[in-house]
Amino acid sequence: MKLINSDKAIAILIVTAIAIVFGLLTIKEAGQVLFGGSLYQKAAGNYVLFVVWFNFLAGFIYLAAGVGIWMRLRWAVWLSLLIAITTIIVFAILGIYILNGGGYETRTIAAMSLRSIVWISIFIFSYRKLIRRQVI
Repeated sequence: MKLINSDKAIAILIVTAIAIVFGLLTIKEAGQVLFGGSLYQKAAGNYVLFVVWFNFLAGFIYLAAGVGIWMRLRWAVWLSLLIAITTIIVFAILGIYILNGGGYETRTIAAMSLRSIVWISIFIFSYRKLIRRQVI
């Protein structure tokens, strides 16, 4: 039984690290585009301002979710679900923006796809480990 608990603790540590590193990188990258001046904005190409702002603000929420998961707090599960849902909504709005002729970078689509997959996965993992465990 100890091995199972140890494996669970390692899995939670890994997911926590993913959420926190993802949050820090998101804040750094989006912050550079928003506040770093023209050099960073030129490097970003056809960035979509509402996506960059969403990502910047969401980065701080990623950190909170990561800490909550590390502390095994139930609210962190629902926060990770909220992150996943809002990311998918912003991704859909980006799709509408693109279909209406808005400029974008292909890497933005790749990044939003990755964000969606990561946060859906974090939600599923944290739900199984922190919520469903109490039912079993």
